[in-house]
Amino acid sequence: MYLITGATGNVGAALTRALAAAGAPARALVRRHIAAWPDGVESVLGDLNHPETLTDAFHGVRAMFLLPGYADMPGMLARARSAGVRHVVLMTAGSAALEDMTNAISRYMTLSERAVRASGLAWTILRPRAFMSNTLRWLPQLREGDIVRVPFAAVRTACIAPEDIAAVAATALTGEGHEGRVYELTGPRALTPADQIAVLAEVLGRDLHCVGLSDAEAHADMEKDMPAEYVDAFFRFHRDGILDESRVLPDVEEVTGRPARSYEEWALLHADDFR
Repeated sequence: MYLITGATGNVGAALTRALAAAGAPARALVRRHIAAWPDGVESVLGDLNHPETLTDAFHGVRAMFLLPGYADMPGMLARARSAGVRHVVLMTAGSAALEDMTNAISRYMTLSERAVRASGLAWTILRPRAFMSNTLRWLPQLREGDIVRVPFAAVRTACIAPEDIAAVAATALTGEGHEGRVYELTGPRALTPADQIAVLAEVLGRDLHCVGLSDAEAHADMEKDMPAEYVDAFFRFHRDGILDESRVLPDVEEVTGRPARSYEEWALLHADDFR
């Protein structure tokens, strides 16, 4: 049995589908039951911030896909090990490599990795760059017109499709030889927001334009959706330049045997989501 945390998220949902398609027994950890899962997938209630709720989730599980940043990662992992879990595939991000304890995002990514490494479980760490699906946050602006205003307009990232992260996770969970490995996951090309918006314009048949926000505008806009310490963390990453996510790396193809999909391919696949 393979346990999937974050099973309703972009990566978790794609991983659930991938495991089901491969005929691998999968269990989705959720805080409340939802209507339907692919055939062969069961769901179980639990909360990773409350390890005492996870007895049923861990029962019979060989390996688990784990997200970072929960309240008691060492305690939760100890409970998993006691229940018989042998392998954890942890998804963090490129900022974990900074090990910057003064940066709120790098800190929780780093601490999550350290907890997994110290858990006594076999581990694999995935460090994806920015998700292509992050561009769905432009939907409210796209509904209003053809101008898309973005923070950090000059920053290039080798963004990756969640489906490709899921493919790597599925391989690491079910395959051999991935223990003790850190995979840096990128798409095939580094893009600015303007590059992505140009792709969406072509896919959607619209005359879209990218406008960069000033630092003050970006700060105010981001604070609507996230804690101030996370806003400050992103400003340190992208305005101060402490994190470079523009480098394209081969890990997706090396693990899965096929190239990472482009933003063009991902946008075509998800065109209806932008309409």
